Amino acid sequence: MRPDGGARSTSGPHALWTSMVPADATFTSDQVAVGAAGNRIEFADGSTRLCATSGLWNVPLGFGNPAVADAVSRATHDASYLSLFRTPHRHAEVAAEALIELANPRRYSRVIFSTSGGAANDSAMKLARQYWAQQGAGSRSLVVGLRGSYHGTMYGSHALSGDDLLQSVYAVDRRSVRHVSHTDDGEELETLLTREGPRVASVVVEPVLGSGAHALSDAFVARLLALREKYGFLIVADEVATGFGRTGSMFATDDWAAAPDVLILSKALTNGAMGAAVLLVGHRVASDFVRGGWTFVHGETQAGTPACTAAIVAVIDELQRIDVESTTQELAAALSRRARQWREEGLIAGVTGRGCFLGLSLRHDDGSLLSGAEVHRVVSAIAQNGVLVHPGPSAIELIPAYAFAPDELYELDSAVRTGLDQAAQVFA
Repeated sequence: MRPDGGARSTSGPHALWTSMVPADATFTSDQVAVGAAGNRIEFADGSTRLCATSGLWNVPLGFGNPAVADAVSRATHDASYLSLFRTPHRHAEVAAEALIELANPRRYSRVIFSTSGGAANDSAMKLARQYWAQQGAGSRSLVVGLRGSYHGTMYGSHALSGDDLLQSVYAVDRRSVRHVSHTDDGEELETLLTREGPRVASVVVEPVLGSGAHALSDAFVARLLALREKYGFLIVADEVATGFGRTGSMFATDDWAAAPDVLILSKALTNGAMGAAVLLVGHRVASDFVRGGWTFVHGETQAGTPACTAAIVAVIDELQRIDVESTTQELAAALSRRARQWREEGLIAGVTGRGCFLGLSLRHDDGSLLSGAEVHRVVSAIAQNGVLVHPGPSAIELIPAYAFAPDELYELDSAVRTGLDQAAQVFA
């Protein structure tokens, strides 16, 4: 196996260029997915594996959810395509109203549709910079992110992402972006703002960083909100990964003392059925755009189509049907018990994250961190035992769908234990 999880082959790579692996990577039949149902994925060799990652974190209601599938099917027949360029359509209006009601109309008032988390982060950067430029503060253009964060690989979101993602190779322009630590309760952020506060347009944070599942501390959030009061910048919360019950609340920022100015949602938004994202815009920004009659110059051909918005409404209905907050809190408690046992038994070094979004830290017996290649070997070993988990920096991540049954939790426990043991024997 290659460190990235792909196998070498003398036959050459397939016509499909798979994301985030070397261009010469090839795959055996037990790695090529052909179908998915419930919480399981079927592969070309006839095998199935339990998915403990909710797809790419975006299928919390299980694969093939009938309510979502039926809603999308009806929409493609009723209105196969309608645009949001310079004119609305009722399907998008209904979805926008449902999203605002779900997220609290006291916190947000307008919805901008997008097509992916990366594209939505691009548009949020544009929105913040225009907000200040229209008020005569054009020099207020810096966007601040967190080291280790991930916001996508579009041009703007690639610049904002705090992970090392070959930004210098791609000539991504980061001159108007700054990155600070999230592990110091906001001290570095405050130092930056003391120096450059009048130039900062927005601070963008993930409540739980997707890379490694590191939750922001309460002290960091409190300082972030206090610094906004002092310096006036906008807060953008990227809840692409944490939205819709993942951390135990409908949105992770629901627990904040004050709302962000912009909330970015994607992934679970359509349960993976359609490519979609949204920006929920708070009253401060939305009302100033209305009063000024300003035009936000952003649009995407496939944003907010009838099929996309039908999926959003169906997802909201399903989340309410299963009482998502109590459901995820119960699942989170069960996951936490398993993780504590693994840590107490020395199988893992630590646990990060929140709710149904956990990172399991991995170290060698001498205390050194696992390399990226070694983490992928762990992921592969667990997959060979029937369960798919997500690789993280010196960690594996668990992001299960919300309907995990007790027997599936047992299956997860068994595969993680066996996979970790097999990988440890290789590393010894």
